Amino acid sequence: MPEVGICAQTRQLPLGRSDPKFNPRLALRPNPPPVEGMPAPTDKSTDRFSEAPISRLIGFEVAPATDDEITLVALDAGQQHANPMGRVHGGVISALADAAMGTAYGRVLLDEEDFSTIELKVNFMRPVKIGRIVARARMVQRGLRIGFLDCEIHDRRGKLVATATCTCMTISS
Repeated sequence: MPEVGICAQTRQLPLGRSDPKFNPRLALRPNPPPVEGMPAPTDKSTDRFSEAPISRLIGFEVAPATDDEITLVALDAGQQHANPMGRVHGGVISALADAAMGTAYGRVLLDEEDFSTIELKVNFMRPVKIGRIVARARMVQRGLRIGFLDCEIHDRRGKLVATATCTCMTISS
């Protein structure tokens, strides 16, 4: 899978529809140029959540971790992700949200900790045509064992297509 990073057009990590510079067609594109003043992503080899088997199977692109506490995961949805009506299957959208929120939670854990999603809720706002969709996840609250996260998913036009929340439980090894 190619390296992913900042938006080539805006030279920033896209933040969502509320950001006037957000363009999901350009979000997480391969090999962005370095940007002065932008937080350097962490070494991908130390991020065990960026290359999860489910990401490779479905085709998720996970942006490198940055200091802004936002996790971005994108998918170029194709016919293989479609339901019988030719739209992106709701299960794929749910998996994208779960991957983004799980990655966001996993990145704050200690090396000896794991986690499990214990609750997931997805609200679909509109059907999604085949094309690029981007999930933007953030930690809302984290306790010693339980964390609560939320996520927005936007289509290639920047339209909000789904929101999601999840609760994760930390498991010590």
